[in-house]
Amino acid sequence: MAAIKIHEENDQNVKSIAADIKPKNKILFKITKFNPHVDTHMKYVDYDVEYEHWNTVLDALLMIKHKVDPSLALRYSCRQASCGSCGMMINDKPSLACFTKINELGSDVVKIEPMSNFPILRDLAVDFTQMFNTHKKLKPYIIRSDSEISQSNEIKEFSQDPDSVEKYIQFANCIKCGLCNSACPTMATDSSFMGPQALTQAYRYVSDDRDKGKNTRLKIIDERHGIWRCHFAGSCSKVCPKGVDPAMGIQFLRSYLLGFRD
Repeated sequence: MAAIKIHEENDQNVKSIAADIKPKNKILFKITKFNPHVDTHMKYVDYDVEYEHWNTVLDALLMIKHKVDPSLALRYSCRQASCGSCGMMINDKPSLACFTKINELGSDVVKIEPMSNFPILRDLAVDFTQMFNTHKKLKPYIIRSDSEISQSNEIKEFSQDPDSVEKYIQFANCIKCGLCNSACPTMATDSSFMGPQALTQAYRYVSDDRDKGKNTRLKIIDERHGIWRCHFAGSCSKVCPKGVDPAMGIQFLRSYLLGFRD
């Protein structure tokens, strides 16, 4: 009798758990498909997607790619908002697909497009060549004079106090996802503009007291497609997934050129 009672209790527990499991939600994904080598214009393709409440936009895109449309092109890697690979327009906002949960969008339709202000390679994958080249142009590394480097082959550490680190640490969190450049209205009208990503990284190193390359970087950005083309719309800071605040960094950088900082 005891065994029968235990089985009955287990059956009821299973039924109770089953009753608590909600059916999968369904949502419509409208995804841009475009191959610049073949197509003359972009088109939207509709996909009905079943998802759980914990699923991200990237989860849904990979499910579409693996089960429905293997031709869908997108870029991704870490899946945890660290690499910056999966940037795209999600319901008209530059976002990381791996950092955007479907149930937090508050919409019955998810529109997915490639990031604005970048050349399209195919579908959702864009070309970062110009952004990376501009980033390199600003010399994103600590610059020291030869006299300050040890004459031996030993590695030398330049220590900093917490207050010195605090001046630039926020801006060191950039993952080069390109969302700030995609949101920038100046980038949309001036393809030669350096962009908030590169300018902010210039400030990151200029504000680092270990660095001696301030004058070199200020000379690079002080031109018509440089820092003065920023209209301070602030769109870049609104979309940054790491809280870098490029708009603030650019304003601080201007203070050096205007003589308010040494």
